[in-house]
Amino acid sequence: MAKLKPSVTLQSYGIYSTWDSNSKALPQIEQFTTDVIAEIDVEFGLIVNIKKAKGEKLHFCIYHPDIPNEEGDVMPPFEGVEYVKDNDWHFYLGDTLWEPIGNKLGPWRMTLTLNNKIIADKTFNVALEAQQTEVGFWKKRGY
Repeated sequence: MAKLKPSVTLQSYGIYSTWDSNSKALPQIEQFTTDVIAEIDVEFGLIVNIKKAKGEKLHFCIYHPDIPNEEGDVMPPFEGVEYVKDNDWHFYLGDTLWEPIGNKLGPWRMTLTLNNKIIADKTFNVALEAQQTEVGFWKKRGY
């Protein structure tokens, strides 16, 4: 019998409520955006729904904007593997900012790969409020 082809839907992306990694509950979306104002503990990322892929290997990767580690070397991308837990599964991939904020500015790219195919790819622009674009300024005010 032919194997069913997985179905993937990007449910949401942007800024979320604080995520508790020990809880089964996913964070709640607070704002759909790819522009993130740099603040300590701001939670941003994406949620996907994956159907018909139970047991498949999901590879995730977060590319940081050249953040140095304690030795001053650029940190490698944060990556890992998660197995799809059931046939209608929601997965959250996200990150948060920590001190010092100044070296966390720039593009944060998040990717999810299933069966060697990228199924989600979002880049978040983390910037100080003063660095936001003019369009972002007016969007924030409802225009």
